[in-house]
Amino acid sequence: MFAKPIPGRTTAAAEGEVVVLLIGMRINHFWGVHHWLPVLVAMPRMLRELSKDKSRGLLGCTLLSGSPRTYYVVQYWESKEKLYAYASAPDMFHRKAWAMMNRKEKKSRQHVGLWHETYIVPEGGYESIYADMPAYGLAAVTGVLPIEGRGRRAADRLAHRSSAK
Repeated sequence: MFAKPIPGRTTAAAEGEVVVLLIGMRINHFWGVHHWLPVLVAMPRMLRELSKDKSRGLLGCTLLSGSPRTYYVVQYWESKEKLYAYASAPDMFHRKAWAMMNRKEKKSRQHVGLWHETYIVPEGGYESIYADMPAYGLAAVTGVLPIEGRGRRAADRLAHRSSAK
């Protein structure tokens, strides 16, 4: 939690395709606690479930707040297939939470907003730089390299191709 910064400039050691899921909620009416609180507590439960079984494909995540009303998670996944598999698995909590939300949607809609965005980013479509930072974001899930390993300029890092291709 209180990781020491890595001196200098680094980049993420990501190779190949990167799958990023942004998922969140917005509290539209604070007084509708019984509508938005179950949504707020569902995400940590899903993240705990995923952290117990690494084979499900979640590499790591960062919980964020955009405002007192807006909360979201940046998730990095091993593959889009593993993300889809988790989302639809009948034995996992996501499916139960989604079914509950669908049942309550008409009553809850005005109290809580939900959203997600999924990005399948091909190699050459992402780059990163971290200056005097602990491993964070993509680097926290793929590892850290000295910036020289991928290039000092963003264009150089975007041009990087893994040797696996």
